[in-house]
Amino acid sequence: MTPQPAAPSAAREAPFDPAKRFVRVREVRPDGFIEFDFAIGEPEIFVEMMLRAEAFDDFCEAQRAVFMTGRASLAGNDTEWRLSQTSGRQFK
Repeated sequence: MTPQPAAPSAAREAPFDPAKRFVRVREVRPDGFIEFDFAIGEPEIFVEMMLRAEAFDDFCEAQRAVFMTGRASLAGNDTEWRLSQTSGRQFK
């Protein structure tokens, strides 16, 4: 039996494009750091990052990032958590 390729997801209308970069600002901290999510290709799959404001501006410019608002995943997902929440507190 020959394996059949999986059908494309109905949710994904466009093919994966690694040239697209996405940024979602989570918090502008009083100590001058910006906490943000960064994604390549698909905004739903991201890493948490933190940079000083000046470095953040340079990073976004170099990446030609598209700024997003809102959440990257479905609301109400019980398995969703952020790295800053693993210790039971956020670092400030």
